[in-house]
Amino acid sequence: MGQLIRPFFLLLSFLTLAGCSVLGPGFPDERIVRERVLLPDIPFYAQEDYQCGPAALAMLLAWNGEALLLPALTGQVYSPSLEGSLQPAIVAAARRYGYLVYPLDQPEALFGELAAGHPVLVLQNLGLTRMPRWHYAVVIGHDPEQKRIFLHSGRREAMGMSARLFGRTWARAGHWAVVVLPPERLPATAGESSFLAAAVGLEQAGQWSAALLAYQAALERWPDSFGARVGLGNVRYTLADYEGAQRAFRQALLLQPANGAVMNNLALALAAAGYRQEALVVIGQGLELDETWRQELLRTRQKIVADQPWAEGGNEQN
Repeated sequence: MGQLIRPFFLLLSFLTLAGCSVLGPGFPDERIVRERVLLPDIPFYAQEDYQCGPAALAMLLAWNGEALLLPALTGQVYSPSLEGSLQPAIVAAARRYGYLVYPLDQPEALFGELAAGHPVLVLQNLGLTRMPRWHYAVVIGHDPEQKRIFLHSGRREAMGMSARLFGRTWARAGHWAVVVLPPERLPATAGESSFLAAAVGLEQAGQWSAALLAYQAALERWPDSFGARVGLGNVRYTLADYEGAQRAFRQALLLQPANGAVMNNLALALAAAGYRQEALVVIGQGLELDETWRQELLRTRQKIVADQPWAEGGNEQN
């Protein structure tokens, strides 16, 4: 079977989306945060030495309803040689459970997620810039009047911290923060490109069914999303739902009629379903309309012509 093209704008890495934004040392503007929030029933796991990463992730997974044992999760996330946990390991572990990991690209988004009832996993530097002491915690609330942030942190449940101190420790860690949610549930502050990148992360983890749910959720929010339709087609193709893949790619072509990458993928889906001649027609259209994908389209045409199982398919159209 041929190789799908996944257009470059969908192959965004998680780390490039967890960038830094500027938040002052105090509490955000009162127009952004007006009401006190303290999320109830957020599970708490006290950390062992240097194991704040596994403990923080365990809280979010348990909040999502996962029955898990902290020692098993620790083995996936914690690095004894580093005496800590790296962000990519935390992200990868959450994806292995089938959850969407969405980075908050603006510090103010933290308060939007809390208002929606979503706890937020954050990284802090409790030391100095030159002598960092990294620490993961789960933000569960805030009080704008008292200027305090509430966290499950270390061995302390619902710990209060001054907003000024939290802002400084969070800023020293680059304002890294994520929410971990079921793939069909959009973050309150979701942006289209960032959400699609998070869905791609599920694909890269081999969580195809979860990625399918994420792309479907994206289309409910952004019905004209070209990227979501391409992603949906790619996942359906991987799951051998070739008819569904064809529908998704055709809908994507309604938005970008001359996109050679999508034509290539549509041809692959047609050929896999047995529509070999129609697939070759689509390849020909792609060669006429999009020179940038010429070499890949030619390789796909060669594959379709040479692949005898497809040529013998029962759905051939003359």
